[in-house]
Amino acid sequence: MEKHKTVCFFGHRNVVRTEELQKRVERVVEDLIERCGVDTFLFGSRSKFDELCHFVVTRLKGKYPQIKRIAYTCKSETCVLESEREKLEKTYAIFQKTAVSLLGVEEEFEHKTKYTSGKASYVERNRAMIDDSKYCVFYYDEKYQPVSRRNTNFSPKSGTALAYEYAKGKKKEIFNVCP
Repeated sequence: MEKHKTVCFFGHRNVVRTEELQKRVERVVEDLIERCGVDTFLFGSRSKFDELCHFVVTRLKGKYPQIKRIAYTCKSETCVLESEREKLEKTYAIFQKTAVSLLGVEEEFEHKTKYTSGKASYVERNRAMIDDSKYCVFYYDEKYQPVSRRNTNFSPKSGTALAYEYAKGKKKEIFNVCP
């Protein structure tokens, strides 16, 4: 994987998916493919924004068949390889008695600390994605505040805020599609 041809995605867990946001993501992704030669897209799996970006990249795969989707997984996460997706969707649909749509990728990357890190394994996974990319597409709202922990006044920074600060510190080219 060539870092200069790679982009990763990060966004708040609950993002309202609008046509305007989808078009904004499409413009950024298509520009990165055409102008910068990006051909590799890295995904985590914890947010609605990741799902939106995966949808956009998958749709653009029809126009740009050379692009590749890679899932970076951390503790208790897994992905579905594209070669197995259709079979698994049919199997799950039988058990759930409804259509099932799984996110497919061409490859899964397991960070070296996937099975040894604690609750915040996603922070290490996100840093690995940033380290392995030249470009980062964010849906980052500086005013967003995660839910406070039970019975405390402590309110942690969101995973997106942590990733954004890390990417800035690593001098990555950042595209924030948050309005």
